[in-house]
Amino acid sequence: MSEKKRIAILGSTGSIGTQTLEVIAANPDLFEVIVLTANKNADLLIAQSLKFKPNAVVIVDEEVYDKVNDALWDHDIKTFAGEKALEEIVEMEDIDIVLTALVGYAGLKPTIRAIKAKKTIALANKETMVVAGEIITKLAKENAVNIFPVDSEHSAIFQCLVGEFHNKVEKIYLTASGGPFRGRSAEQLKSITKSQALKHPNWEMGAKITIDSATMMNKGLEVIEAKWLFALKDEQIDVIVHPQSIIHSLVQFEDGSMKAQMGLPDMKLPIQYALTYPLRVKTDFERFNFVNYPNLTFEQPDYETFINLKLAFAAMKKGGNAACALNAANEVTVGAFLADKISFVDIGLINQKVMDAFTFIENPLLEDLFETDNKTRLLTKEFIENN
Repeated sequence: MSEKKRIAILGSTGSIGTQTLEVIAANPDLFEVIVLTANKNADLLIAQSLKFKPNAVVIVDEEVYDKVNDALWDHDIKTFAGEKALEEIVEMEDIDIVLTALVGYAGLKPTIRAIKAKKTIALANKETMVVAGEIITKLAKENAVNIFPVDSEHSAIFQCLVGEFHNKVEKIYLTASGGPFRGRSAEQLKSITKSQALKHPNWEMGAKITIDSATMMNKGLEVIEAKWLFALKDEQIDVIVHPQSIIHSLVQFEDGSMKAQMGLPDMKLPIQYALTYPLRVKTDFERFNFVNYPNLTFEQPDYETFINLKLAFAAMKKGGNAACALNAANEVTVGAFLADKISFVDIGLINQKVMDAFTFIENPLLEDLFETDNKTRLLTKEFIENN
């Protein structure tokens, strides 16, 4: 790799974004930061920009634009604000890879623009594939764009498939830690507090994804994402609970052989692999020691207690705009839980009500998905107010 890869990080102040910058800082001869974007964390965006000297930054929250612009004006860094600027910035000519680390539905439109601009995508925003997987994969194919997964589970599947492109996959297993409430009954979940739900046993993540992990919705979204990323049928995807989070996922081939990708839980490894593929670049990450993990255990998920996982499989099987509706409902219910408006168990119960009530469209266009997202959010807010 002689020339540096030029990177745009959408969501540079979040958990994935900050870890991506750690990877880039450790490999200054391989990467150059071209664009950084943040939602509203102006202070961190300014600090990152002064360190990495991107060509341009976007702060989505227009109220803090002046603060960012004033801080970066003398450093020859262009500053933009708003959602439109976030969508347009990915079209800059000198970007090679767009790493989308935005939280939730917000990642969809910029990813679409980046694909149309023929940029390689490093995808850490699973909701893009959940909401519009069929449209995104078709668009990527039409534009000859590679989408490299950054999620640890999807990166694991991707790594297991390298060199196996001519061999048929029988099944994939996405591993799940089970979250902080593995083994609890539905009754026990009723008393869960926000601080308990925000403590994940194995991974350091942002608030939204941590709550999704606790309800197992995160795994459900990953199931739907995997279907589109790897062109799988519904019945080819399974989830297995693996509390130690050492095996990050497995592929079973039609001869019965299985490949697993293993390692200590560290998001920097899948981030780096997405940016350096097809090469593996030396790291100083802590190495796995078998002696420290004499027992790797596995168990079936509890679909009845963690109903969000069940809802995700149902939405995948239903197809159409069902996954889009589920994602919209879940973003609103998780937000309501984090704002102390509903209880932990209400997240799944209200998502269930929404999935029973939303308007189904079998073959949605992109405009239909935007409308589904909008209407489902309003419907979910109604259920929350009447809860």
